Amino acid sequence: MALSVSSLAAALSHLSLPSTSTSKPHQASLLRLHPSTSRRAVSLALRASAAEVAEPAEAGLPAEEVVAVEEEAEEDALSGFALRKYVKQRLPGGFAAQRITATGRRKTAIARVVLQEGTGKVFINFRDAKEYLQGNPMWMEYCKVPLVTLGFENNYDIFVKVHGGGLSGQAQAICLGVARALVKISTANKVPLRSEGLLTRDTRIVERKKAGLKKARKRPQFSKR
Repeated sequence: MALSVSSLAAALSHLSLPSTSTSKPHQASLLRLHPSTSRRAVSLALRASAAEVAEPAEAGLPAEEVVAVEEEAEEDALSGFALRKYVKQRLPGGFAAQRITATGRRKTAIARVVLQEGTGKVFINFRDAKEYLQGNPMWMEYCKVPLVTLGFENNYDIFVKVHGGGLSGQAQAICLGVARALVKISTANKVPLRSEGLLTRDTRIVERKKAGLKKARKRPQFSKR
């Protein structure tokens, strides 16, 4: 037995649906979109609603956390080809054309250092220092020891082109190069850097292996019989 449309509508009108309150009015408004709305429009609306919800959350963060978030976003943006392009823009004409340059050496590593006014960033071979030095805190500290000694850790950006040796020797070569560059900025920086031993070239290198020996000086074990 078929029911008429009017009787079905009257039966549904007596039903009481539970009222549900939602704390996300943007999602509720999406449900009232016209059926002819395309999927692209729905996805754009979802992105817009997510952005509107995220803005108040960031507004409630402390200033220090907001700065940290912005710095992380900037580091993520400067990666790969974009980072190489950024370094080349900061160094017009290349390393040789810059005004404040110096060379540092350690073991077989040679580092060419350029200092520019900035916020304390370090770039090595067109890469971020933390990525290049594999996140080693000691090697990363070597690069900024001269700046920290003078209290300039947030005043200059360091651009480095280094080759030869390992990461440890390269980090120490960068340290010497930064110290020499600071002396070029002002001769008054020479006394505190010299007192900390940061202007002294460490000439120690691995002694070569000799013929007939196991290493540089280690001899084969003597056997009497």
